[in-house]
Order: sequence, then C-alpha cells, then structure tokens
Amino acid sequence: MLNFSNTRLWLTLISVGSIAMLAFGLYLQHSVGLEPCPMCIVQRYALILVAVVAGLAAFFGQRVVQTTGLVAMGAFAAFGAFVAARQSWLQWNPPEILSCGRDFFGMIESFPLKRAIPMIFKGSGDCSEIDWTFLGLSIANWTFLTFSGITVMAVILLMSRRSR
Repeated sequence: MLNFSNTRLWLTLISVGSIAMLAFGLYLQHSVGLEPCPMCIVQRYALILVAVVAGLAAFFGQRVVQTTGLVAMGAFAAFGAFVAARQSWLQWNPPEILSCGRDFFGMIESFPLKRAIPMIFKGSGDCSEIDWTFLGLSIANWTFLTFSGITVMAVILLMSRRSR
C-alpha cells in the first residue's frame, strides 16, 4: 500500500514528472518534428502550472502552502484533463471541415507580422490529427490519463492531510 503521509515527496514527484513530460513534448516537437496544435499548447500551459505549483508547494513545506498548492494543482490538472479529453474526442470524431489551427506559412502570408507572432505561439497543428501513438493511445490520450492521475493524487493527498 502506498504511503501518502509525505506530501512534500509526492509534490516533488509530480513536479519532476510534469517537467519530464514537458521535456518529452519539446523533444517530439523539435527532434521528431511534430507541430503542436492550439489544444496541445493549452495542455502545456496547464502542465507548466502544475509543475510550478507542485514545486513551490513542495519547496515551502508549510501546511497552509501545501494545502493551497494541492487545491490549485488539482484545479489546473482538472482543466488540463478537460482540454485533453476534448482533444481526444476530436481525434475519435474528427470534424469534416474545420481544424483548430492554421499552418505556420499560412499565418505569415495572410497576416502582418504583428498579428502572426502571437498566433505562432498558439500552435499550428490540427487538433484532430493523430501524429504519434504509444500502446495504441495518442498524446492527448496519455495527457488525459496523466492529468486525471494528478487530479486524483491531489484529492488523495488533501484527504490524507485531513485525517492527520
């Protein structure tokens, strides 16, 4: 049985795991050549927030900070799970006409640089496209499972703090 009494350790593991996932996403983008879609970018932001909040809550070990951190981390992870679930749904039921992003060159050609730069950071891939799988699950599927696991961990850690 897992011991959930060491909240600081679990927060550190969640923060390090989130950073590792972000690094893997950047590897897929820059080494493999997969372009993130706008929903992927939103999931990255949620993962960054989870990593930062978990890391800060672990670093400042006070009970109030950890409790607040667990609530915020759980909320960010639940939001990330929602976005990943929506993207998974789009992948299983792709729209016939619409995609959720424009390609990079189309943005540069269609918009002035002042408008194109912010659009570049929103991502450019198609949210319904499946570019990579592992064990039959897409990146969005794995991200949903990860965010869901982090949300469940936040709830378990909060409940274990109540019992102490």
